[in-house]
Amino acid sequence: MAGQSLIEIIIPNWNGKDMLEHCLLSLRRQTFRGFCITIVDNGSRDGSIELVERQFPEVRLIKLDRNTGFSVAVNTGIEAAVAPWLLLLNNDMEVAPDCLENLHLAVGKHHDYDFFALKMMNFHQREHIDGAGDAVLRGGVGYRLGTMEQDSEVYRQDRETFGACAGAALYPRRFFTQVGLFDNDFFAYLEDVDLNMRARRLGNRCMFIASAVVYHIGSASSGSKINELTVRLSTRNNFYVLLKNYSPGLFMRFFPAIAAYQIAWMLFCLKKGMLFPYLTGLFQVVGSSPQLAAKRRQMRDKNNLVPMQQFAAMIRSAEQEAVFSIMARRTAAGKGNFLLNLYCTLLL
Repeated sequence: MAGQSLIEIIIPNWNGKDMLEHCLLSLRRQTFRGFCITIVDNGSRDGSIELVERQFPEVRLIKLDRNTGFSVAVNTGIEAAVAPWLLLLNNDMEVAPDCLENLHLAVGKHHDYDFFALKMMNFHQREHIDGAGDAVLRGGVGYRLGTMEQDSEVYRQDRETFGACAGAALYPRRFFTQVGLFDNDFFAYLEDVDLNMRARRLGNRCMFIASAVVYHIGSASSGSKINELTVRLSTRNNFYVLLKNYSPGLFMRFFPAIAAYQIAWMLFCLKKGMLFPYLTGLFQVVGSSPQLAAKRRQMRDKNNLVPMQQFAAMIRSAEQEAVFSIMARRTAAGKGNFLLNLYCTLLL
């Protein structure tokens, strides 16, 4: 029962039947048993609901009548949860048998930390990292540390990170009382970057747990990583992150890095033939500017905020970690780092 569980696992699902079954079967093999599962289904039409009702009666199922996006689905699960700890998990994960046990032990060990990032490995290339905690770029996007790098001693130790990828992250319920829920206006993409920034501005700290391993497929619901939907939402939500979390002064201070990222992203979209969704995302930002300004003011009025100068130093440090991770991956693949070295010299 949920009321007797220490951890409640919240899984958003939209037409993810095949991977959802694999995920739930891996949870049945856990060595730690003090958990329950809540699935929030976003109006699936692929038999996901029937699968859960038929094969996994122990799972609580919350049915939404349409695809409300990641943020709304996860927030629905968070608001309905009763366990003291909430593990957010994508439906395209295989969970290692000792993952929850190791996570439970780590929480007791790292009691000075407020939320936790799991170790995400590549589902198909299991010696390669998919994400070992989240960093952030000053341009307003996140970066999963270690992505596409081969696992090494660097990622076999617990360590503090800027934040956590919401596809595999553990939070105490009180975290959302203080920081707030995911922003529903994001729909999907970068909502966890926004949450990480709000959490860090409020003084929360995140620990990466190296022994809590999951295997991630990636893009199981939205399909290809680069399509019109992902480009439009990523472009729009990038500016949502910036305009919500940066003061005007910090925005101007980081403007060279923001401009460099935006130019690189625009050129990438042009190369992929995605100029129209890119421009559509920008247009949507203009219409949302008043609401974003209001949200920034609400955050500014909270108590015990980390000073903006200290927040800026956190972001810069996290970006350095992200850039070094990217350069390490490229070096291992035999690629050069001329532009990244130039970026570091001129802007970092």
